[in-house]
Amino acid sequence: MNMILKHVFTAVLFTLLISLVMVSFTFFVFMDDWSLLFQQRVADISFLLLVVLIPVAAGIIIGIVTGVYWRQRLHRVEKQLLDISKGHKLTSDLEQYKELDKIEYYMEQIQERIRVQQEKAQRLATDRAHEREKSLQEIVVQERNRLARELHDSVSQQLFAASMMMSAINDTKPPEDPEMKKQLKLVENMIHQSQLEMRALLLHLRPAALKGKSLQAGVKELLVELTQKVPMEVDWKIEDFHADKGVEDQLFRILQEGVSNTLRHAKATKLQVLLVERDETIILRSVDNGIGFDMEKTKMNAFGLQNMRERAEEIGGNFKVVSLPDKGTRLEVKIPNLTEEGGKDD
Repeated sequence: MNMILKHVFTAVLFTLLISLVMVSFTFFVFMDDWSLLFQQRVADISFLLLVVLIPVAAGIIIGIVTGVYWRQRLHRVEKQLLDISKGHKLTSDLEQYKELDKIEYYMEQIQERIRVQQEKAQRLATDRAHEREKSLQEIVVQERNRLARELHDSVSQQLFAASMMMSAINDTKPPEDPEMKKQLKLVENMIHQSQLEMRALLLHLRPAALKGKSLQAGVKELLVELTQKVPMEVDWKIEDFHADKGVEDQLFRILQEGVSNTLRHAKATKLQVLLVERDETIILRSVDNGIGFDMEKTKMNAFGLQNMRERAEEIGGNFKVVSLPDKGTRLEVKIPNLTEEGGKDD
């Protein structure tokens, strides 16, 4: 039933009850002659009828007024609860609805509890996301290490054995047929190139993070490993300086990507690496004497180059590559080193 009708119905019943009491009292007063009571008229309307109609009319008016009054206030409560359900902030209007002070206070308490629970849920979701990300990174590193070990112990060893066998065949008992000799030499070169590809792949699969080492220590370790596994002259100049961990990781990954590209594509016999700091700017430079490439014909957004460029831009630096056919390739990254400047400010 509609709220207003409920109030009207209640008010009418209440006023009718009062009317019955008044009629009963009137009959008691005029107990000696009830006929006078039936004959009594007010403005040509029977007195007894007025005794009933006036309370009923008053009940209807009172019911409508109180119904509208409380409907407005219940609508206010409904609106507040709707705001809570939608996560909106409660809008207080205490001057107009003083009767709802307690209710609004309790609703504010409910909303505050909901907010606290939401914050806890968000923190829990964030912690779980970080845990999943950390766990995923650990799994990726473990899988990369496993693949690197298996490739080194199986495919890499087999390629090495095949290379030795082909070298022995071509050096000790070369075939007399010039065409066959040419094909065997081509096979030897293909195996040698596959070895370089495999070594580049193994460098890619090794953990990219510095694992607690400084950038300088990680770069030296990478280049020493390169000299041990690849017949290439590697020179480097590395100076000591301090940089943020994120900057060091990205620079290490850029160098790793560049070395891998040199092994796979450059056919270089010499590689020079420079890692220094000048005027609060970190400079990482890699120069090889490989076959190079035509920069106008080669897409500068190739995956390897684009990846290095994005890494440099991510830490606020710039990436530049210069290459000419048969003249080698030069990669250079310049990163502003804000760590020392911040230290000076302190």
